[in-house]
Amino acid sequence: MIRSSAPAARGARPLTVTATALTATVALYMALVAFGNITDFGTNQQFVRHVLAMDTTFKDDDLMWRAITGRALQDTAYVLIIAWETAAALVLLAATWLWVRRDTPRARTLSTYGLLMVMLLFGAGFIAVGGEWFAMWQSKDWNGLDAATRVFTLSGLVLLVVQLTTREEPATARP
Repeated sequence: MIRSSAPAARGARPLTVTATALTATVALYMALVAFGNITDFGTNQQFVRHVLAMDTTFKDDDLMWRAITGRALQDTAYVLIIAWETAAALVLLAATWLWVRRDTPRARTLSTYGLLMVMLLFGAGFIAVGGEWFAMWQSKDWNGLDAATRVFTLSGLVLLVVQLTTREEPATARP
């Protein structure tokens, strides 16, 4: 296979196309999640309430002191989750637009921030805090760890592809 040393400026580069499509995929997912939580507020509100209340866990006295049973705190946490999801979706939508416009450095930066937001929500928020601190793993009815792990993993893989796009950039001349 013969490789040209000239930059591939004419056509779209494979990793850039991949980063665009995958960023758009996570943006769409987050937009749909936020939209669903806003338009069907009560469904996941119940999920958050049960996880924070720890009312379907093993009722271990050494853990139950962690429970948050106040509705106002539970609902505040849920609204903050929706706000974070919405912000992540908007950042990723903007990143997708930049990928389409071939503004690769800015697209990579926004994608990185948006994907990090998703990974923090699903990794730190749902897996660590929900899963471990509030013992969500103990609940048969209100356990979202599998879904959170899927989203965390997908976002991490997309983040890797986004970072790999630096390999497609032409080398800059050095003095």
